[in-house]
Amino acid sequence: TARIYPASLTKIMCAIVAIENLPDLREPVKLPEVIFRELWSEDATMAGFLPGECVPVIDLLYGALLPSGAECCLGLARRIAGSEQGFVKLMNEKAVALGLNDTHFANVTGLHHPSHFSTARDLADLLCYALQNEIFRKVFTAVRHSTASTNKHPGGITFYSTMFKKIGDPRFKDGVILGGKTGFTAEAGLCLASLAEYGGKEYVLVTAGAKGNRLTEQYNIRDALMVYSHLGK
Repeated sequence: TARIYPASLTKIMCAIVAIENLPDLREPVKLPEVIFRELWSEDATMAGFLPGECVPVIDLLYGALLPSGAECCLGLARRIAGSEQGFVKLMNEKAVALGLNDTHFANVTGLHHPSHFSTARDLADLLCYALQNEIFRKVFTAVRHSTASTNKHPGGITFYSTMFKKIGDPRFKDGVILGGKTGFTAEAGLCLASLAEYGGKEYVLVTAGAKGNRLTEQYNIRDALMVYSHLGK
């Protein structure tokens, strides 16, 4: 129940709110240049789309959750609410509706902000809720995804899950990690929200504040594997 900075675990809320507001997953969304300028200046993680690219909603969802693309979140936000802050309002309304009483969002990407916070418990409850949605679950548990052809990438782009890329073997004794979303900012440390199966049951785990950074050993993933491996003990 301690307050944490959620970093890119924020994108879980961004994705589920987007799915619930956009019934047509094939609808193309244009990514305007203005969102890129802002993100480049903040050194945000990007999926690889380009200014002016027209991308189907489903590919923006994969881009947000697998490689953690900030431009995908901003594209979805602007399409649904007209602006990032308009969409943040929807995210905060959803948090209230779900009873996430110690969660408040200030942006859609998870970039550090003092009034952008949550708890591991709230994020676990959010992930449990989101996983009930078939589309979210499919995206969250994907190892990789190749996008449709676009005006800027005729051959599409292939995304890889940041968690699966770093985990090596997702299996642990009698179980397997089915999906996960990593996060990192200097203030948040290394974070991970994950889903695993053990003994015929599913478990959701949120770890946050691990030491290290994107270039060091991924202690967030090591923490999760350690916790999961103790499930039957």
